[in-house]
Amino acid sequence: MIGCVLALILGIGGVFAVFLSNPNKEIEETAAEEIVIENNVTVNGISMEGLSKSQALEAILKAHPWSMTVVLEDQTYDIDDLSRKKTEELLDKICADNTQGEYTVDMSNLDEEIKAQAAECAKLWDLSPKNSVLESFDEESGKFLFSESSSGRAVDQEKLVQDIKEAVENGQFTAEIQAQVKEVPAEMDKAQAQEQYKTLASFVTDTTNNEKRNTNVRLSAEALNGTIVQPGEEFSFNKVVGQRTEEKGYQQAAAYNSGQVVQEVGGGVCQMSSTLYKVAFQSGMKITFRRSHTFEPNYVTPGQDATISWEEPDFRFVNTSSAPIGIKAGYSNRKASVSIYGIPVLEEGITWDLYSEKVAELDPPEPVYEEDQTLEPGVEKVKSSGSKGSKWVTYKVVYKDGKEIERVEDHSKTYKGHAPVILRNTSGVVLKPEETSPAETTPAPTVDGMPEDYVPGQSTEIPPEETLPEETESQEVPAPAPLPLPSETQTASTEAAGPGAGIQ
Repeated sequence: MIGCVLALILGIGGVFAVFLSNPNKEIEETAAEEIVIENNVTVNGISMEGLSKSQALEAILKAHPWSMTVVLEDQTYDIDDLSRKKTEELLDKICADNTQGEYTVDMSNLDEEIKAQAAECAKLWDLSPKNSVLESFDEESGKFLFSESSSGRAVDQEKLVQDIKEAVENGQFTAEIQAQVKEVPAEMDKAQAQEQYKTLASFVTDTTNNEKRNTNVRLSAEALNGTIVQPGEEFSFNKVVGQRTEEKGYQQAAAYNSGQVVQEVGGGVCQMSSTLYKVAFQSGMKITFRRSHTFEPNYVTPGQDATISWEEPDFRFVNTSSAPIGIKAGYSNRKASVSIYGIPVLEEGITWDLYSEKVAELDPPEPVYEEDQTLEPGVEKVKSSGSKGSKWVTYKVVYKDGKEIERVEDHSKTYKGHAPVILRNTSGVVLKPEETSPAETTPAPTVDGMPEDYVPGQSTEIPPEETLPEETESQEVPAPAPLPLPSETQTASTEAAGPGAGIQ
């Protein structure tokens, strides 16, 4: 008999015991281990006579040990033993065919396996190039700084596959193969990055003559100034500016809290978040969290405000650019300014803007009465005239080369009115004027103290001396004022105000 035979080494009792424990799997595995190769069979010049399959495999691998490596500088990668698989396939064929003769392990047709090994080397050693990007902000010069670019490297996988294949087919199983790498240049050096960066949008709002409020605006602007937002990162106003506290220098100033005018540390900081909101929107950023005030603002057009408080509500947006963006903010001469500096997000010739339209006015709330014992019974005097509420719809307007091409509703908001305050005397006792200080008639409370002729949303371009020296102004065609929509479309829904909505 030639080829392979099954040697019954275990004996009848042993086989029967195995059968009882596992009549299928265990017998098959035991039988496979006991397949013995008879004489007249050699593999790679090694006699297989009297060896089981496992013994034959170890004998062949011992005669032709595998320790092939790939080396790059001081790093080494051990290539998987590709000869074991081929040797096992040959021994399976020998036992299945029951033939005798001289055999050689065929180390061809290993292209996919060798490519996989080369790919593993690339995963370990490939280095991506680094483009020059906006890296930091120099407070002394007021300039954003850019990083240096650097080249990357890539393993020459095609060359590595050829070298491994040649060593395998020649039986050089202990070969040390030197990996070759190619330089991968950066796509953008510092000069190119600086050229691509533009001032994406800028906005200026007028503040008041209230020095405490202006101090708060200045401090929040200083906290914002120089902020860098990475691609895909979400910017948070509260996270960047932090809690407004007296220890940081913030002052008590008028603010809205739960629909009431109060003195609050940091009052007025909402002017910076609202100014930033306009700039972030026009730059093509994704607004992720914004709330309107309880009452109409007077430093931006109603519907285009972003109220903030600690810890909520916040103002947040995501950098939709493929590169970092920088925020420049400042306060000077009763003006708050914000600009965003980056690589343009919108297509060339495309601009975005916000257009807000008042669609309804609401009656003022019911009057609030205060006692004034200087008045005669039955006489009423207006202390504060109150103000009407209003409904506003805000649209996202898209322009191409200065012409409107799209207008869609972005959000709507209902602002509350201020309740009139009426003085009267219900005590039945009339005091002389010198015995008490009568209240003077005043207009409706104005948190920001804007002059009566102030135009909501009034703004100016940032003066050239306030822009970044290294920035290049984008050459955008100014968008014309959008035309109002037909009256039948002028509807609005009330925007829910969260806790603290309308602060500052």
